[in-house]
Amino acid sequence: MAETVLIVDDEKEIAELVALYLQNEHFRTLTAATGEEALRLIAREPVDLALLDVMLPDTDGFTLCRKIRETHLFPIIMLTARTSDLDKINGLALGADDYVTKPFNPLEVTARVKTQLRRYTRYNQTAGPETYDRDGLFVCPSTHTCVLYGQPVALTPIEFSILWYLCERRGQVVPSEELFEAVWGEKYLDNNNTVMAHIARLREKLNEPPRRPKFIKTVWGVGYKIDA
Repeated sequence: MAETVLIVDDEKEIAELVALYLQNEHFRTLTAATGEEALRLIAREPVDLALLDVMLPDTDGFTLCRKIRETHLFPIIMLTARTSDLDKINGLALGADDYVTKPFNPLEVTARVKTQLRRYTRYNQTAGPETYDRDGLFVCPSTHTCVLYGQPVALTPIEFSILWYLCERRGQVVPSEELFEAVWGEKYLDNNNTVMAHIARLREKLNEPPRRPKFIKTVWGVGYKIDA
């Protein structure tokens, strides 16, 4: 069955153009011009990935992303005409997996859709038997389970990939560049705040109790680590 991509953009020409390129790559597409319409489609249709425009007539893409993340973990790519790092970090911190700045090349959007869906597929496939179980944090790649002090933690595919990459290298400092290239599969560029935004969201979800050390430690200017 073809994978389904939801395109949320009130500019009809852009939505139709992106849909055409994705259909040429054998994706099934759904389109919505408002956040409310998008949520209705998600409630009744199987969606494998969503492309969200930041500027919508009834809401904004950041709010829509947050609402989707309350119940769904499929990949989300933000489409934004805003170029400031703060806007990009905001989207990633709310649970988006990637962003594309307008004006964009539809071929780039298609490539990013494929990348995110490949990652999501790996996330849902069976992995090796090794687990991480220490200091109240349990992570199992074979079931893609994360449990903190007995409570399950819902992680997106990228969040899980980051956490497990650090768990596999526990006790080692993992530079931001290495983490980005390993998880995203792309060359790291200077001033890329993507890793920082996802680490911040991971820390928020792990929500360690007071007076306990953070599971993910920042070694400023170098990278991140989980203690052995």
